[in-house]
Amino acid sequence: MSSEDEWVEGSHVHEDDELMESLEDKEFRNALRDALKDMRDKIDIYVFIDSKDANCIYCKPTEKLMKIIEIESSKAGSPLARVHVFDKTKTKDQEFFKSFNVERVPTVAFLQGQIRWTGSPIGQELRALVETIIRLSSNDSMVDSNLANKLYEGLKGEVVIETVVTPTCPVCPYAALEANMFAFEMYKRGKANILSNIIEAQENPDIADKYSVMYVPTVAINGVVEFVGVPPEEGLVEAILKHQKA
Repeated sequence: MSSEDEWVEGSHVHEDDELMESLEDKEFRNALRDALKDMRDKIDIYVFIDSKDANCIYCKPTEKLMKIIEIESSKAGSPLARVHVFDKTKTKDQEFFKSFNVERVPTVAFLQGQIRWTGSPIGQELRALVETIIRLSSNDSMVDSNLANKLYEGLKGEVVIETVVTPTCPVCPYAALEANMFAFEMYKRGKANILSNIIEAQENPDIADKYSVMYVPTVAINGVVEFVGVPPEEGLVEAILKHQKA
């Protein structure tokens, strides 16, 4: 399998009504429930939407998807994935947009925003989302210990990893999960210095244009494109340390 997938700017792959209908599919729900059985502890998922923004065609489906995940994560009648929805139109929710530094909707965030999807985690990205949820719940990043130690010892500054993806890219979830888990591993060790932002290109074409994205995944670190395709783990660590900002 190729480590990259061509991206062509154009119409959205999933229409709102079609996506909403697919979320009710019995096979989909059963598969999701089966995957989430691997969860161990409760985690919090933060969903940011704008219910009055007619241009946010994925706000409603994203909220619905995350609510389904909450339902299907239940064990003994209690959900392990606790979903918190914040609506930009509600005054009481504005402080959460500010504290999480969320400017675009929909956004799905974990670990106080250190891991996030800017855009809807649908299509192929659902695989990365579910695996991220399971690993956070299990408190296990599955990152190679030697690489984790190297990153921890060398990480002094702030790092933002932007992984540009599309819902149809079969290899993008690997790049997304890799970035997420390095952010998670450092978070666990008390260094919340890495923010992993998975950016859906069709919903955020200005960011894709900024990085001249022709293939996905495209991975930028602190604003500099370092990888086109899935990064090798050691290479990603080196790039993080190289571009960290004091």
